[in-house]
Parts: sequence; structure tokens; C-alpha cells
Amino acid sequence: MRYGREEQLNEEAVHSNNKVDLNDLMKRVRDQEKKSKRTSVYLSAAAISAFAVFGIILTL
Repeated sequence: MRYGREEQLNEEAVHSNNKVDLNDLMKRVRDQEKKSKRTSVYLSAAAISAFAVFGIILTL
């Protein structure tokens, strides 16, 4: 929950200024990419595990 609060504060800071900080935008993009990669790794691991368990059950 803390991450969401910091993100909200950053958005308020960006909206209070008329200038947009490119470094902040790039950091957000990198953070979103990391998050999506992590999610895809977790989903892939879950799918592979499910297939492995299903295969083991079929061989019994």
C-alpha cells in the first residue's frame, strides 16, 4: 500500500508544476515494465507447475 501512496504524491507533484520531469516518467515506465515482467514470470511458473502436476497425475 505504501507504493500506491508514494505514486499518488508523485502525481500530485507533477500536476502542481507546469513542467514534466522526464526522469520521473522514465522511472515510472521502468517500474511498470519490472512489474509486468514479474507478473508474467509468476504466471508462467504457475502454468508450468500445473502442467507438471497434471502430467504426474496422468502417469500414475
